[in-house]
Amino acid sequence: MVERQERAAPDGVPTRIGQVVMLHHGGDREEARRRLLDLWTEVGQDGDPLHRCTLAHYLADTQDDPTDELAWDLRALSAAQEAAADRPAGDQDTARGLYPSLHLNLAADYAKLGRPDAARSQLRRARGAAAALADDGYGDGVRAAITELARRLGETAPPDDEPWEPPGHGRS
Repeated sequence: MVERQERAAPDGVPTRIGQVVMLHHGGDREEARRRLLDLWTEVGQDGDPLHRCTLAHYLADTQDDPTDELAWDLRALSAAQEAAADRPAGDQDTARGLYPSLHLNLAADYAKLGRPDAARSQLRRARGAAAALADDGYGDGVRAAITELARRLGETAPPDDEPWEPPGHGRS
């Protein structure tokens, strides 16, 4: 996600986010959370929605409490919706490409919180949005994670009864 933003945003925020994510992946969760929160403050509530989406997405991963993780993932989805609304009709691929991972994370959050119906609803949205993913390592990883979470939730095949719609354009 950060690499795609790097191409779309010439400022240094995506690079700085990527550096903090590497710190987190290296095992320093507390320091990563602190630095991401500093960046969140720097970007601000009215900052670039793609920056806010990415920051919230990664901040969710640094949370200890599943309720806090859900709150950050909901912020990420809200910022992605804002980003999609801000883009011209022909330039919405970046925002659209975020939805599969965002819905997958929300599904996992709801599963952790013991809310299987909400988890399944978000999982259906992730599956539907996955059509926007490229056939690359990132896309393959997200699709595999969707399949794994579906298995954990006891689903064997994707339901056909709920087509995906961009958030804010249909059911919620």
